[in-house]
Amino acid sequence: MASTTTTTTTSTSNGTPPAPDQISTLPPLTRHITTHDETTSLAIFSPSPPTSPWQPLGLTAQPPMAFNLIYTTTTPIPTLSSSADLTLHESTASTRDPMALTNPTGSVCRFVDFAPSTAETIPFMHRTRSLDYGVVVMGEMELWLDGGEKRVMRVGDVAVQRGTMHAWRNASGVEWARMMFVLIGCEAVVVGGRALEVELGGPGKGEEAGHGGK
Repeated sequence: MASTTTTTTTSTSNGTPPAPDQISTLPPLTRHITTHDETTSLAIFSPSPPTSPWQPLGLTAQPPMAFNLIYTTTTPIPTLSSSADLTLHESTASTRDPMALTNPTGSVCRFVDFAPSTAETIPFMHRTRSLDYGVVVMGEMELWLDGGEKRVMRVGDVAVQRGTMHAWRNASGVEWARMMFVLIGCEAVVVGGRALEVELGGPGKGEEAGHGGK
């Protein structure tokens, strides 16, 4: 299995150091947030930090993975006439539980780095109450569904996750992989007259479903 030591890249695209706690060997992320000049109404870049902290996760029977929370909103239709949304995100991002995967009435943009898998890897089977767009940015990922289907996703591939029970697994046993997710809170999914519950898996959950990760 590849080493999970900190990346050797020394700076982001604008020359700033990598974010704290990055455990993957992939390039660091740079975040660019825009806003408006109060006087001219012209678009400018926000002075917000260009990096956000990584949150390493140590899930049972899982290779290491880490979350990087890029941005969040708390309402279905955000108000962008002030910096209130930016202030709220920055004030809560550092203390947010990484397993709080969604904002029920808003949106979440998050990058996830997945360590190389092993033959014993049991992916993290889960369901969130959200509509998710998942894009493979680096590497190859396996998307498992609890119905027994599996697909390999490569760089540029997109998954549209509609409240289904699923798991992610790095398809490589050597290289790290990275995905970007946008999660939008939704109403409870009702199938066959029954509302499907949020499920965040647990030890052996993926194994019980017949599968061998977000």
